[in-house]
Amino acid sequence: MTAQPRSTPPGGSSPSVVTHLPSRPPLPFDPAAPAHERGLALAAALPVPLRTVLASGRVERRPRFGDRGFDGVTEEWTPPDGVSGQHALMARRAFDELTGSILAPASPDHLLARVLALLSHYPAKGTAPEVEHLVALDWAEDLGEFPAWAVDAAARTWRRTQKWRPSIAEMRALCEEACAPEWALARRLSSIAVAGSASGGDGTGEGTGHGRAGRLRALAGGAVRRMG
Repeated sequence: MTAQPRSTPPGGSSPSVVTHLPSRPPLPFDPAAPAHERGLALAAALPVPLRTVLASGRVERRPRFGDRGFDGVTEEWTPPDGVSGQHALMARRAFDELTGSILAPASPDHLLARVLALLSHYPAKGTAPEVEHLVALDWAEDLGEFPAWAVDAAARTWRRTQKWRPSIAEMRALCEEACAPEWALARRLSSIAVAGSASGGDGTGEGTGHGRAGRLRALAGGAVRRMG
């Protein structure tokens, strides 16, 4: 005898419905491709409703000034009205995929090897090998937030364009430039996730993702980025 599902008793509340997103292939990414092509490939892999929200957002650009005067252009992106909990689910999933794979920080071993190789092209006279190794460790620590492909791209750019030994600040600037489009997308996804959750919840359980929710809010609140 087949058991029949029990109906909801009169006056009782219906069980909550959890929406499951269909599985799909990982986000496509070719670090050797131009930034514009990488952005198009990532956008094309996102669900259509999420692409629609991204295309409907409001962008405000304005000049930024620092101690030395003009310091580039900042961009602030705001999601459109009507972002739903389902949009938040899709944005959160894409954000997790993006930051967990494409934007995942490089391993310490990769960083140290890359930095030592770069510095070997610009040997410092009178610096003992053990001191040079300590310098490389400092560099690896200061570049530790960037993905391996961005560090590789920054080192390649410096080798091909500069004659002198770089500073850590210069390498950080090149790393930021290399992965700026991907981080811009991550911040927009975080803004959508926060906006959709605030609009009425997404049914995922508020008590299980405080760390991720805090990260999303931090990124959404800091959605101002230098535009190269």
